[in-house]
Order: sequence, then structure tokens, then C-alpha cells
Amino acid sequence: MSVSPPDDLRVLVVDDHKIVRDGLEALLGALPGIAVVGTAGDGLEALAAVRELAPDVPDVVVMDVSMPNLSGVEATRRIVAEHAGARVLMLTMNEDLETIRGALRAGACGYLLKGAGADEVQHAIRTAASGGMVFGSEVRAAVVDVLTGREAPKAAPFPELTDRERGVLDLLASGRSNAEIAASVYLSDKSVRNLVSSIYAKLRVSYRAEAIIVARDAGLGRAAGSSR
Repeated sequence: MSVSPPDDLRVLVVDDHKIVRDGLEALLGALPGIAVVGTAGDGLEALAAVRELAPDVPDVVVMDVSMPNLSGVEATRRIVAEHAGARVLMLTMNEDLETIRGALRAGACGYLLKGAGADEVQHAIRTAASGGMVFGSEVRAAVVDVLTGREAPKAAPFPELTDRERGVLDLLASGRSNAEIAASVYLSDKSVRNLVSSIYAKLRVSYRAEAIIVARDAGLGRAAGSSR
């Protein structure tokens, strides 16, 4: 770990790509008032680096999202939990809404894409260090939607299924038998069997248990509750 002047903002750079890590270290190290006090190649290394620097933790941790061993989001969660007041700025190529939501919930104070210019990155680091929140122009609208709860509704799972088939799969995933499903949706047993067979074919599963696992992984079978 390098020694920095006492008034410099102390930054830890975390990215699994060495060329990016080295580039950020060179860029930030050349900026007045900013000192890179360490680098890490994944989330686990980031945790270790922050612990090594403690109690004088970095003013800002510049964190990638997608990394081996431990993701940037989970590393952020652990760093913020272990070190009160830690400031983590996500710098990533990932602009997925779920990832942004996860980063904010983990305690990140900012989210920038790697296409950001040097001035924007410098401004983001200074804003984060001063206690503010900062988001790149490319993700700002998505962040507003996350913070205000105005995200677009998720698409229904299994778009290859008809609405009727999806409803039957939901009941199947809740543990209902074919007879119970038939009574619930006012269809004959034969119609339900035909729908279940069609569901198996479209989901490319062979057994009821397989269909239930796939459906539950997608969030089905919860609202109806299990009858078994």
C-alpha cells in the first residue's frame, strides 16, 4: 500500500482486469488531491485491502461489479457493514436495472459506467468522499426509477406459454394435483392434462418435479400457497 499526503483523498481501485486497474491507478494518481492507496483484483481482495488499511480506510473505494470470487455488489455490502461510513463508487460496464438496485441496496453511494470521462470520474470521487451520491448521466434515469419505485414491471416469466398455461403452471408449482387444478380453473381433468403436457413440451422438461423446480425458480407457485 502506498503512502499518501495527509490532505489527499485516499482511493482504493478494484477491478478484475489488470489493464483497467492499472489505467485507473495511473489516471487517478495523476490528479491533484487524489492518491491511490491500493488496488485489488476481485471482491475478496478488496475486503482484505480495506481491512489492511483500517482503521484509516480509503475515502472512496472505486469498485467494479462483475468479478470472480466475490462480486462488487457483495463486496460493497460487506465493506459497508464492516466499516461505518465507507464510501463505495461503482465503476462498471453493467447498466442492468437489477444490478443498479442491488448496488444501491448494498450501500454504494454512486454508479458510473466505464465510458465516463476523467473529469466525471474525478467529480464522482470527490462527491462520494464528501458524503454525496453521484450517478453517471447514462444511468441517472434508471437510478431515479429505482429510488422512486417507478421501474417498469418485469415481463411475465415463460413468454412461450399462453396465459392459461402460465396459470396452470403457477398452480402446479404450488403443489396442486391435476384434479385440484381442474377444480380451481373450471376445466376438465383431460383439459388440464393436455395443458400440463403442453407446458412440459414448451419448457423442455419430462417430469412434474422438473417443471415445479423451473417454475419456482422463476417465482411461480408462491401466491397460491401449497396444498401439500
